[in-house]
Amino acid sequence: MKILDRYLIKNFLITYFFVAFVIVLIICMIDYTEKVDDFLEKKAPINEILVDYYLNLIPYWINYISPLMVFIATVFFTSRIAARTEIVAMLSSGISFGRILLPYLIGASVLGAVTFVQVGWILPKANKIRNTFEKIYVKNEFTYSGRNVHITIAPDVYAYLESYNNATKTGNKFTMETIKGNKLLQKLSADKIVWQQKSQKWQLQNIQVRTIDSLRENLSYPKDMDTTINLSPKDFESDFNLYETFTLPELNNYIDLLRSRGADGLEVYLIEKYVRFTQPFAILILTSIGVIVSARKSRRGVGWQIALGFMLAFIYILFFLLSKGVAEAGTVSTLFAVWLPNIVFSFIGLLLYKTLPR
Repeated sequence: MKILDRYLIKNFLITYFFVAFVIVLIICMIDYTEKVDDFLEKKAPINEILVDYYLNLIPYWINYISPLMVFIATVFFTSRIAARTEIVAMLSSGISFGRILLPYLIGASVLGAVTFVQVGWILPKANKIRNTFEKIYVKNEFTYSGRNVHITIAPDVYAYLESYNNATKTGNKFTMETIKGNKLLQKLSADKIVWQQKSQKWQLQNIQVRTIDSLRENLSYPKDMDTTINLSPKDFESDFNLYETFTLPELNNYIDLLRSRGADGLEVYLIEKYVRFTQPFAILILTSIGVIVSARKSRRGVGWQIALGFMLAFIYILFFLLSKGVAEAGTVSTLFAVWLPNIVFSFIGLLLYKTLPR
């Protein structure tokens, strides 16, 4: 690695961490002013506020806006050295623009790799602690309000609950049907199912089993019994930002579970999965665009280039949110919608590179 590479990578990363520190500090101050009343009302301990909440909120926000902070840092640093004619001197000495861009991409690749490891395995653990704190001291106590719940619990086996009380872990008017093709083979009905914490099983009360064999139908009334069903009280707990608390393998397993049950809300988890893969590429793309738009020495000064960087960052955010909304609506492929901002900005970067004077 040459002196020029070390110079650009070092200052690029220093600028990134400075920008990240300033922006996240502002976010935490705003967040505290919004939640301080909840902290006081629910008497949140100061050590839990600082350690469980804010110590885990800081890396969350650093990761969440990492591509944009990389972009802003790139524009800020590159426009400064361009104003001092350092880039002109590099080009005049025979260094190509692509060679100047290389150290930025190395730095962005390091940040992208760190980001991927964080969102895949490290941040979900921090998010569990932070979300638990918010459930206790910020959010109101959760009460499951779903009615007439239908869930696929196994191939050809479907469960139904009229209602569920998450405080007592009791379900009312439970049925479990076994259906092959369009034929009902068996239907088990119970007035109640009650979770037994000790045995980790459901107790079925007032049971009726209806079995259909061709033209014959048998009814039986077994005694109350404990049984294992592919269903747990966790399925009826608060899903507040649940997707943030899964590591990448856990997220894949949960997506498979939702698919097997035919449950709604699958798009939220697919979006979370795909965003974790797109984020490192977004860092590379936005870094390249940042260098291209700020490498010219502008007569309007550094402020104009920084303002242009913020404008492009705002456009990216808007485009990402629109694509995410389309993906959640399920009108287009979730994978395509999540990747669309990166695809569009890649073409924008190529067009800007073609128009850059060498």
